[in-house]
Amino acid sequence: MQKLTVLGATGSIGINVLDVVSQHPKKFKIFALTCNTRVVELSAQCEQFKPYFAVVTDISKVKELKKLLKVASPNTIVLVGTDGLCKVASDKSVDTVVAAIVGSAGLLPTLEAAESGKKILLANKESLVMAGSLLMEAVNLSGGILMPIDSEHNAIYQCLPDQYVSPKESGVSKVLLTASGGPFRSRDKKSMREVTVDEACAHPNWKMGRKISVDSATMMNKGLEFIEACLLFGLSPDQIEVVIHPQSIVHSMVEYLDGSTLAQLSNPDMRTPIAHALAWPKRVRSGVSSLDIVSTKRLDFEPPDFERFPCLSLAISAARAGGSAPIVLNASNEVAVNAFLNNEILFTQISEVVELALKEVVSIEPNTLKLVQSCDRKTRDITLKLIKKHF
Repeated sequence: MQKLTVLGATGSIGINVLDVVSQHPKKFKIFALTCNTRVVELSAQCEQFKPYFAVVTDISKVKELKKLLKVASPNTIVLVGTDGLCKVASDKSVDTVVAAIVGSAGLLPTLEAAESGKKILLANKESLVMAGSLLMEAVNLSGGILMPIDSEHNAIYQCLPDQYVSPKESGVSKVLLTASGGPFRSRDKKSMREVTVDEACAHPNWKMGRKISVDSATMMNKGLEFIEACLLFGLSPDQIEVVIHPQSIVHSMVEYLDGSTLAQLSNPDMRTPIAHALAWPKRVRSGVSSLDIVSTKRLDFEPPDFERFPCLSLAISAARAGGSAPIVLNASNEVAVNAFLNNEILFTQISEVVELALKEVVSIEPNTLKLVQSCDRKTRDITLKLIKKHF
């Protein structure tokens, strides 16, 4: 029986995790559930799963959550803020931590879970982008396990040898990181400035939160995944190729030195990679229907259009630059996306903001958590000033 903490339980990843868990009550027990502000949804989840702890990071929502839980799950203890997240991520009773908090807010509890030797199901790619070397070192030192549950990296994981050590020792030549192309893959480039928030949040294949949907629309999400793949699998940027695959059936591929290419295929449903990681090294049912390859009929692939999606190009350049460039990329993008969602900048100006920030913020070597956090804060401050000045 695995005991789970789900960080970000009310988001799309968290909801899918709980769906899989609900199908296997004898295999998984929920230890803690967390949210930022959505306490009504969290209370309903607590009523179903009866966790030991519920954590809300927005202090203004604490009273409301406690009131709701008096009826829904009276034995569930309420914790607050980042301290609460870190407690439920590192508690000795916890076997597995699902890191599904969107953005940089997920870094500290994810790092805490890594230092505590947990099995981490990672959906929070920002943690790796910001502090990849620190997180990987913590996992290695503690004897923990880090398993990606976004569809692309989980696909790569499944296509690698069981005893994977490095690309060279395993004969890996290249990784093909697939991308759907989002809602604007074939949209007229001249009209991209006119993209609305609702249009950017309407992904053709996946149901996701607003921030990650916008990242998918700009292809920054794929850029962050590019950086993440380098860190997770010890790959150089030259060993990763982004490929547009609009059907979202082939979730990624691994090419070997002998000419073999292995691919992982499934219907576009997050429960497949989640179920794989939860049950690893075994398999359990996810609730996802089997892929009907005959009715699928065709699988298309094409190179990305870097002019249409400059955020992808910026991310790949940040991966090559290393140092603090990925931190600056991530922080400035979070600020820019938030500004777009609040109708303060245009869709096409997201990449312009990020590019300005990458030029403005002084590069450092972020080899401590303090330096990572400092660079993140400075970037956010500078990005806000850049938006006010130029947009």
